[in-house]
Amino acid sequence: MIKANFHTHTTFCDGKNTPEEMVLAAIRLGMTALGFSSHSYSDSENYGLKPETIANYRSDILRLKEKYRDCIEILLGIEQDVTSDPLDFPYDFSIGSMHGVHKDGDVFSIDHCEEIFVQTVTQHYQGDYYAYAEDYYRQLADSVLKHDPTFIGHFDLVTKFNEGDKFFDESHPRYQEAALNALEVIAKAGKPFEINTGAVFRGCRTMPYPAPFLLKSLHEMDGKIILSSDAHSCDGLLFGYEKATELAKSCGFSTAVVLTPDGFREESL
Repeated sequence: MIKANFHTHTTFCDGKNTPEEMVLAAIRLGMTALGFSSHSYSDSENYGLKPETIANYRSDILRLKEKYRDCIEILLGIEQDVTSDPLDFPYDFSIGSMHGVHKDGDVFSIDHCEEIFVQTVTQHYQGDYYAYAEDYYRQLADSVLKHDPTFIGHFDLVTKFNEGDKFFDESHPRYQEAALNALEVIAKAGKPFEINTGAVFRGCRTMPYPAPFLLKSLHEMDGKIILSSDAHSCDGLLFGYEKATELAKSCGFSTAVVLTPDGFREESL
């Protein structure tokens, strides 16, 4: 099994453990690589890096990279949101993610809680969840072209609170067309998509992101995948990797990429 994770949050943003605690846990798990990816700074979000902590975050990860260089490969990354400011430091990698939809001159959180999700659709989309999803995917694709991230985070995050099609039908043509259009744009840009187990760990979903129909389409487009736990604590570092691997195989993939200081390397699943 691949034992590397490149989507990791710590006490520098909304994680529960310090970077060094995460590194020591990764070493105990026998992991080969660990990439830190604190949320980038954004005026519209309150859980990302603050301007006064960005330098400390960078220096701390670089310190750990040197301290544990004989035990594990550590990479300095950032989760770059569509609402975030441009990056002002060099990073080993960046994750392209979207946590808020722009609408009516404001930004509305997608994944903070179900109440905000429903309220946004009710008040700003007249209850049309498909219009909301269309905006989400269009803005996500635009942001990828703008920020040029290393890989894509939790592509269909818009479904976080929709387990069992609670609010909309994920097989509906409008939803699938919006998702597949964005998938194609991003895949053509050569960006790998993470299979993200984080929402399963936190009890919001029973399956990782992205949905099987998206992964199957990505495979048909010769797209790439990368395994990710979106860990916010030590006990989430390799959570659900067996399930993610089986999901990838069932959708046609036989390999996944891992990050190295020299770029991506393919490994067998």
